[in-house]
Amino acid sequence: MPTTAQVMAVPDELREQVQQRVVLPGGSRDEKLEHLAGYVFGDDGLALEYDNETTRTVSEVYRDRKANCLSFTLLFVALAREAGLEAQVQEVGEVLAWYQDEGVIYNANHVNVGVRTTMQWQVVDVDTNILAARNRPRGITDQRAMAHFHNNRGAELMAAGDPLGARSALLASLADAPDFVPAWNNMGVLLLRQGDSRGAERAYMTALRTKSDHAATLSNLVGLYRRSGDARMQRRYEWRLDRVQATDPFHQFMIALECENDARYDCAIARYRRAIRLQGEQHQFHFGLARAYFLSGDLSRAQRELGRAYTLGGNEQVRSVYRQKLDGLRRWREQASSQFRP
Repeated sequence: MPTTAQVMAVPDELREQVQQRVVLPGGSRDEKLEHLAGYVFGDDGLALEYDNETTRTVSEVYRDRKANCLSFTLLFVALAREAGLEAQVQEVGEVLAWYQDEGVIYNANHVNVGVRTTMQWQVVDVDTNILAARNRPRGITDQRAMAHFHNNRGAELMAAGDPLGARSALLASLADAPDFVPAWNNMGVLLLRQGDSRGAERAYMTALRTKSDHAATLSNLVGLYRRSGDARMQRRYEWRLDRVQATDPFHQFMIALECENDARYDCAIARYRRAIRLQGEQHQFHFGLARAYFLSGDLSRAQRELGRAYTLGGNEQVRSVYRQKLDGLRRWREQASSQFRP
């Protein structure tokens, strides 16, 4: 498995370009960050393509010009440090992400970049598919970042049919961070695929000792007991999983989307409202509820929830979208009501 130094190594040619594009122009830390972002994102720079399939080292990203959120984060942190900036990998925790090509919303873990500028830490994030985040970003050590790297590689090798490589990568992840729950969960999946149900059970239990409400592990453990025919343990962990999901706003949101797609608008409204009760500051939840109200014919409540989504919108671009939808809904209501005036 590659070491931290090997994963983060900046090729000489890339280091020289950072010197020319970011360091030599000089300026404040804010200006250096702006130069670096322009180089990484710009068509006349690296012009990276988002690729969620493979986790790459910094050198591999430069060679392929492709990166997922973790590889991009590692690249940007390495280049920021080359430019003399203080930078770190940040864990965001679980997020809702929508990948347009597949038309699917995922509940997944996410990382991004934190860079210290003149006044504060700035966040740099390549993944534009993020709909909502459960927690604020928190900085982590390079060693824990490597736990993410090796865990990703382990999952990719497992999917590619290389169980020995997957096991080595997952063990490397756990050596980096013995309490890294996703790696324990993936290790359980791998061991179960290899027919070691006892080993898989131990891996899942180790994950739950660190994070007792980890829904993916609970779900996998339920599946393990269903497969083994242990109905008592299956019911026990189904109950725990149900309790976790009942208080998980992301789970409620995803059920609401399913109900909405099936035209079961009463169900969608109930689930969106539950998600809002659990985490009401997410503008996407209010927008979903507005959409469900609109589709059910309740225009007044739809307009109210659109207004709340607009108020909570994270930036002007988001608020602009909601403003347009609000204006359109108001005009639509006025035109509809005018048809019934004497």
